[in-house]
Amino acid sequence: MLDALNREAGEAQAQALADIAPDFADMVHEFAFGDIYSRPGLGMRERMIATISVLAAMGNASPQLEAHIQSALNTGLSREEITEVLMQVSVYAGFPATVNALTIAKRVFARQPETGRD
Repeated sequence: MLDALNREAGEAQAQALADIAPDFADMVHEFAFGDIYSRPGLGMRERMIATISVLAAMGNASPQLEAHIQSALNTGLSREEITEVLMQVSVYAGFPATVNALTIAKRVFARQPETGRD
């Protein structure tokens, strides 16, 4: 599942932890992507919306938010949809968390070619 969403981010996380906790990356990947993301009941778009909302609201998970915004784009969410999701977060998590999340989204969007869908 992780390979389909964002293989590069998964590999980067595994490499970043390889020298200190190689099993931890495997545990995260197996549980989050093998068990949770693979469950029936929600489509991948809904899972991505929930994930980027929570990570944005947390305000302390910038690398993970960046990876999941890329995954959301890979899943088919548009820049406009991702931006609207992050703006919705402001109502419940506050403006600072949303400004930070939108800044991360802007950085991810800048790396993506325009598709004409947004």
